[in-house]
Amino acid sequence: MTASTSQSPSLRLLAVHAHPDDESSKGAATMAMYAASGVDVMVATCTDGSRGDIQNPAMAGEPHPKRDMAGARRLEMNEAARILGVRQRWLGFVDSGLPEGDPIPPLPPGSFALQPLQRAAAPLVRLVRDFKPQVIVSYDKKGGYPHPDHIMAHRVAVEAFEAAGDPARYPGIGEPWEPSKLYYDRAFSPERFRALHFALEEAGLQSPYAERLAAWLEADAEGHTPPPPAHKTTTQVDCGDYFETRDDALRAHRTQVDPLGFFFAVSPDMQRRAWPWEDYTLIHSRVPVKIPEKDLFAGLR
Repeated sequence: MTASTSQSPSLRLLAVHAHPDDESSKGAATMAMYAASGVDVMVATCTDGSRGDIQNPAMAGEPHPKRDMAGARRLEMNEAARILGVRQRWLGFVDSGLPEGDPIPPLPPGSFALQPLQRAAAPLVRLVRDFKPQVIVSYDKKGGYPHPDHIMAHRVAVEAFEAAGDPARYPGIGEPWEPSKLYYDRAFSPERFRALHFALEEAGLQSPYAERLAAWLEADAEGHTPPPPAHKTTTQVDCGDYFETRDDALRAHRTQVDPLGFFFAVSPDMQRRAWPWEDYTLIHSRVPVKIPEKDLFAGLR
């Protein structure tokens, strides 16, 4: 029985991400926890990741990603989804790459970030109407960080949340379905990095976050530690039991993630003691809620 024909009142979560590997670095423990509890979890991956560089030194000599980066990342995505216990759908767009230089060069023609919004959002609207999620999670308007594909992923997620339930919009691509809640992911919240930084220092270990925290403090003239966020956390999901699952999914993205790098600087046990949650901001709810929340499905169960 498919999601489009099932009449069961099951809970469904849709996470919208820009590239393969983003799902494993942002909200992965939350997804694994919900999937293990019986929630139907779907990852929508907007682009093929074809313009990603090899970030793992151990993969530098591998022929497959050099010959076919999109194909290599597709295999990595399949393995990460298996580890997390989630389903995954490609939306079919081409990676825009991260332009660098002075001046910044134009984006490649035909890439995701250059698509008109309705064209970019249409596959996601179709997926929402087919999968029927009550909850959608994506990035804030800055994309979490200002990569053009992350910013476009934000735009299409908001567009799909607002449009999928309206029969007058995107006609002919499925029966309308109105999601109930929209969240922005706060995987890189300063509060979390600060907690992990001090946990490392208290344990007598070197923190890779010191430079980042110093930059935040320097940028904040009023001396907040950390600086006030654009979106405050409304919802903390206690998912520390799935940090190892998250890390295994991250390692599956072998071209993009160095197993000796930044993401693995703090052990799962130390993270569970210092910050056992993943953080979200509830942006819109069509059901009554009470803030703060501990569950993305609060008000829906």
